[in-house]
Amino acid sequence: MTTKNRHQFTGNAGLGYILWQMSRRGWHAVPTIRNARGSDILVTDADEDVKFGIQSKALSKRQAVPLGRDLTTLRSEWWIITVHANSDNPVCYIMTINEVRELASQDKGGQQAHWLEPRDYDRDEFKNAWDRIGSAPN
Repeated sequence: MTTKNRHQFTGNAGLGYILWQMSRRGWHAVPTIRNARGSDILVTDADEDVKFGIQSKALSKRQAVPLGRDLTTLRSEWWIITVHANSDNPVCYIMTINEVRELASQDKGGQQAHWLEPRDYDRDEFKNAWDRIGSAPN
């Protein structure tokens, strides 16, 4: 298996796990086209009264999450970082876009890239906190 394939499997595993969790909570959740700009998952309730996007970041191990050079271009109301996505026990950190922006670090080098360090997302308040999103209204 190539490194690229490993990354694709990790991404798919994280995406599938989030879709499963959202479905369990009564949400209609569908993945978007791979590598499309914006949300990785579109979510709605049965009546389509509530709609939101999720950005999925799947990792094979606990590490920093790259966010790009401009935090204003980030989209999706919810961000879910899935650590150990390929394992039998993935761990998800559920954050709002504002929390991601507020907790982001920036490189001091030439690229000025932003990152979300593990110490910033690996918090009890975010860990498997599916209740933050909640269940779909009946």
